Amino acid sequence: MAEATTIKPKAKPAATPYIEAPKFEMPRFDIPKFEMPNLEVPAAFREIAEKGVTQAKDNWEKMKAATEEATGLLEDSFATSSKGAADYSLKLIEISRANTDAAFDFFSELVTVKSISEVVELSAAHARKQFDTASAQTKELAALAQKIATEAAEPLKAGVTKVIKKVA
Repeated sequence: MAEATTIKPKAKPAATPYIEAPKFEMPRFDIPKFEMPNLEVPAAFREIAEKGVTQAKDNWEKMKAATEEATGLLEDSFATSSKGAADYSLKLIEISRANTDAAFDFFSELVTVKSISEVVELSAAHARKQFDTASAQTKELAALAQKIATEAAEPLKAGVTKVIKKVA
């Protein structure tokens, strides 16, 4: 008879406490100390260095002023563009309302017609009127868009002209 083998479950290892890893330290090197010779900087070199520092400060101030001015110009241009976009949107709403009113008027008149010939005549008259209205509205929107673009560019144009005059 074959012997039965019993499989014993493996015992779980006991929980090991946290083991700290050895701390790593950077190697320390001693920096050799050299004695620096006392050198006298020529006066001419000091003057050139001082002039360079003064000129760098002046240029920094000019750049700072120019940047602030450019930021102001961009803010003005943005404000003008925002107002223009709002005006354009209001004009679009006004045009949409006028076109909707015209469509309702047309449908109101269509309800009262008594023959097909009246429908054709009324439709042709309405189409002609709407074409003329759409042409006028398109011209009005184009003129408004051009006005907005011109007004938005005006602060930038004035600023560039001012800078060119300063440089010249």
